[in-house]
Amino acid sequence: MNRALPTASRRRILIASAASLAAPAWLSPARAQARALRPTPSQTEGPFYPVTLPADSDADLLRNGNAVYAKGQPSWVDGTVTDTSGVPVAGAVVEIWQCDEAGHYHHPGDGNRADPAFQGFGRVTVGRDGRYRFRTLRPVPYSGRTPHIHVKVRLDRRELLTTQLYVAGDPGNERDFLWRRLTDEGRAALTVPFTPGSDGLRAHFPITVQA
Repeated sequence: MNRALPTASRRRILIASAASLAAPAWLSPARAQARALRPTPSQTEGPFYPVTLPADSDADLLRNGNAVYAKGQPSWVDGTVTDTSGVPVAGAVVEIWQCDEAGHYHHPGDGNRADPAFQGFGRVTVGRDGRYRFRTLRPVPYSGRTPHIHVKVRLDRRELLTTQLYVAGDPGNERDFLWRRLTDEGRAALTVPFTPGSDGLRAHFPITVQA
């Protein structure tokens, strides 16, 4: 013989059922934490961050003022800056710097031998979508180092990340002391292909930071 549940018991069952529908399992704290993105690995800044920023510090490193740099392989480097939850970090400033096609930096420590037509340093502020884009060179090797581009991310007065971007498949990677120190996961995060496009090579480098 079936008996009707007391009103209070029925109410508790209905509330529990509604809660299970409103909060699916994938939103549980443990699963949300498991889905968090890993921060992009940091690396040393190196000796050649500009002592004085160039007057032209925009996103096009192949044009320094009125001078146009026509050496090397033109490349587009782009990506997004997000936090570990995948949310774009609006207002973040992305900086890159690298040597010219002859392997020289705009820096006193390198004898200021870089070609004056090559800007060598650029910075952009990302918008609400977190996207950034630079026009530059496919990096080249110089004594002791595999091809790389230095990357720094700032937000307001905080420095969120300093790292280096490497070229996938470059034979110098295996000989580079900094690249070899990376874990397999770190190498995968910092090493990207430079693939042919209609207006130069293209490299996509997503950046994840602890914002």
